Amino acid sequence: MKAYQILAGTGIAGLKRVERPERSPDAHEVKVRIDATSLNHRDLSFAKGQFYNPPSYPIIPLVDGCGEIIAVGNAVTRFKIGDRVITSYYPRWVDGALSSSKTAISFGAQFDGTLAGEVVASEEFFTAAPISLTPTQASTLSCAGVTAWNALFVAGALKPGSSVLILGTGGVSLWALQLAKAAGLFAIVTSSSDEKLQRVKALGADGTINYRTTPDWQDEVLRLTAGAGVDLVVEVGGEDTLARSLKAAGVGATVVVIGRVSGGGGVSIEPGMLIGGAKRLVGVTAGSRAMLEDLVRFVDVNRIVPTIDKVFPFDEAVAAYEYLQSGAHFGKIVIDAR
Repeated sequence: MKAYQILAGTGIAGLKRVERPERSPDAHEVKVRIDATSLNHRDLSFAKGQFYNPPSYPIIPLVDGCGEIIAVGNAVTRFKIGDRVITSYYPRWVDGALSSSKTAISFGAQFDGTLAGEVVASEEFFTAAPISLTPTQASTLSCAGVTAWNALFVAGALKPGSSVLILGTGGVSLWALQLAKAAGLFAIVTSSSDEKLQRVKALGADGTINYRTTPDWQDEVLRLTAGAGVDLVVEVGGEDTLARSLKAAGVGATVVVIGRVSGGGGVSIEPGMLIGGAKRLVGVTAGSRAMLEDLVRFVDVNRIVPTIDKVFPFDEAVAAYEYLQSGAHFGKIVIDAR
């Protein structure tokens, strides 16, 4: 079986094409032929040795994946041969509140992931793919899609008519924008690129801010919301943006922290910004399988098509990693595994 493997901490240069032996599924397992898999910043973090609890040996990377079931164990009940499925980010987090045991393992981090021709794993580790999307498009839901869903509608508990500030134009941010507009939210997006801001306007953004030319962008957010501030901030920046995000948030608002693109060092926050405005600061890590199933239904009903920047052939997986690291992408980067 064709595959790539990498040892955590060896960088992109440690990503190597290999041949792995095939195996048949056990009683409760399914074998999935991977058609497409997409990259996330967590995959760069794993390569750099910055991901939690990595194994001490090389594993197949990546968590996102969409494919067709080609074999099932004799006790499988959730799927049949021919079904199209996507991976669940935290296989043990089926529903309910998050816990350390539910988030202890993930594809491409603690065990083999999806950058391969096939994956064999428990039937509980997968969700039915959206029927309205191609495998390339569906491969983007498991991480970026469900993280955006959790941020907006679970941790953020937004309702139609609410307002949201979305930082950047990466995979999670564009998923958040497309979900927000389908749900009837007022969305403001920031970027350092006017060209990218034009593209988010085409996706429905109600307001855009270039944070290079408008360094005090929190003031522009207040202007765009008539001084009220937004109901939710999708915070991906980290130490360079968090304080401004809190200032851009309105009374009773939530700042959902899902990334640290600008770094994870010390952040100085005035407690009064939280107390005086009764604001909430919440961390989000992907989502449960139940959230992913809700997202799949929402995507199918609203015919949402994820924004994909570029699709790389399987043989060019290293180039796909390098492109993600460059930060030049607008939306998701996908690897065609067929």
